[in-house]
Amino acid sequence: MAEQGGLEGSQPVDLSKHPSGIVPTLQNIVSTVNLDCKLDLKQIALQARNAEYNPKRFAAVIMRIREPKTTALIFASGKMVCTGAKSEQQSKLAARKYARIIQKLGFPAKFKDFKIQNIVGSCDVKFPIRLEGLAYSHGAFSSVDIWEI
Repeated sequence: MAEQGGLEGSQPVDLSKHPSGIVPTLQNIVSTVNLDCKLDLKQIALQARNAEYNPKRFAAVIMRIREPKTTALIFASGKMVCTGAKSEQQSKLAARKYARIIQKLGFPAKFKDFKIQNIVGSCDVKFPIRLEGLAYSHGAFSSVDIWEI
């Protein structure tokens, strides 16, 4: 096996697979699923634990579970967005748990069209990144918003 490198707080890195020694850490997975039935959000909010619903503020029930630690946005259309998982498998498991909660409340929820929509990762590249230069050199592949504080 190739020489082992390491990142802070992680397992050793196989340098034959990752010659730079840099492996991103997954931070957040966003997925969607269609429960394939109309939902009464007020009823869900009143009956479910860890659920909040303020229709004047946002048109979805916000529900949370502890394992995997995630948040779901549940819409009256039956569409659901699941955020906060640290892996694709966790995201699917969490979405299934939310669907099961909705089923237990008496809705004929299914589990259709599950899809990973976004994956966020981070890593320490061990050098400064000049964002303006990166955007200028690779403008076709990037966009940078610079905020002054």
